[in-house]
Amino acid sequence: MDDPVADLITKCAAADRNAFRQLYRVTSAKLMGVLLRMLGERAEAEDALQEVYTRVWLRAGRYDPAKGRGMTWLIAIARNLAIDRLRARPEATSDDGLDTVQDSAPRAETRLVAQGEARRMADCFATLDPDKADAVRGAYLNGLSYLDLAARHAVPLNTMRTWLRRSLLKLKECLEQ
Repeated sequence: MDDPVADLITKCAAADRNAFRQLYRVTSAKLMGVLLRMLGERAEAEDALQEVYTRVWLRAGRYDPAKGRGMTWLIAIARNLAIDRLRARPEATSDDGLDTVQDSAPRAETRLVAQGEARRMADCFATLDPDKADAVRGAYLNGLSYLDLAARHAVPLNTMRTWLRRSLLKLKECLEQ
């Protein structure tokens, strides 16, 4: 099966800096979304993203394409790092609250990457039938179950599964262009 992310990780294991740049360009928006969702704070998510790519560069040789897709491996690294950070958070904060004040504005590079990825994703979603696009958003952005979505769209459960599978394939194909 073709896995361009796995190919880039394999090249990173051989210290290919161009492959690492391309890996960042292709995967950083997705990983930032995972980290932001888990950590809830943009600044911490940005710091964690940098640490994720440091770990990827250092551990790329450990990646085994036979055990899973490249993006799955990257998400596992990001998720494990986020869990470590969540566990390391102090339980109680100080009374003055000043330790929680931070600049919440995203960095310029992060904004540009996110805007470009969001534009690409919106363009690809526009290629889907509106009901199917709504079902994908419901399942993967709002966490609705297949059963809930099937009821919402008044279709059988297996039809909903087919809608989602085919829609994801179409989105993937669109995003890879």
